[in-house]
Amino acid sequence: MSNPFLKITRDGAIVTLTMNQPETRNALTGNNAVAEFVQACADIALDRSVRVLIVTGADPAFCSGGNVKDMLRFQSPDLQPEAIREEYRNGIQRLPKALYNLDVPVIAAVNGPAIGAGLDLSCMCDIRIASEKATFAESFVKVGIVPGDGGAWLLPRAVGMSKAAEMAFTGEALNAQQALACGLVSRVVPHEQLLDEALALARKIAANPGGVLRMTKRLLREGERSSLESLLELSAGYQALAHTTADHHEAVRAFIEKRAPRFAG
Repeated sequence: MSNPFLKITRDGAIVTLTMNQPETRNALTGNNAVAEFVQACADIALDRSVRVLIVTGADPAFCSGGNVKDMLRFQSPDLQPEAIREEYRNGIQRLPKALYNLDVPVIAAVNGPAIGAGLDLSCMCDIRIASEKATFAESFVKVGIVPGDGGAWLLPRAVGMSKAAEMAFTGEALNAQQALACGLVSRVVPHEQLLDEALALARKIAANPGGVLRMTKRLLREGERSSLESLLELSAGYQALAHTTADHHEAVRAFIEKRAPRFAG
């Protein structure tokens, strides 16, 4: 591919996906963005040496969401609603299924505007760190459409139903400090320090056993939609697996011997 959407880099156990079409402000439609994200997530899921994923954008934007110019084609009188529905189901909706359900911990390093599906993309990640230049808007209503990418499910889980409703019904943007205040992001940092901060956090996470990180991520995801009883059963099963791992045995020995553990997996 002559102009891939994603720039993929790796630092040890940490993979960084940089959305790299600044000329469209890293829009997710009208290009190969979804297919590349889906493939990258599939590759990471199979690579047990990957422990953390960072998602960011090439300046000046994190992601502008859907390409509004590309939406002109939906105005064709020959295009039926059923065809548009199938395009969403087989297009943008593949992104949350791939990224949100990825077992590896994911950090969104939001370097600029995260608009519409761009905001929802950040909500597919586990942790959001914002540059002071970041803004966030659930702006679908401003262009006369609804969140077709799962945003109505994702955003309330990030900020609560009341704030999500306010954002979705008004379409108005939050600045970085407002996003911090409502819990949409966990920290705001100077723009030039964003990736360093994201990598520092990723290294702290990646210092832990990879298999246990993936199981912990899965428990957090299942906990969002399970009863306590169901989650306790799953936790017991995962714990039984964790207790048999070499990394757990090493951690116990290191604690007793008062030294740093040396994890293999």
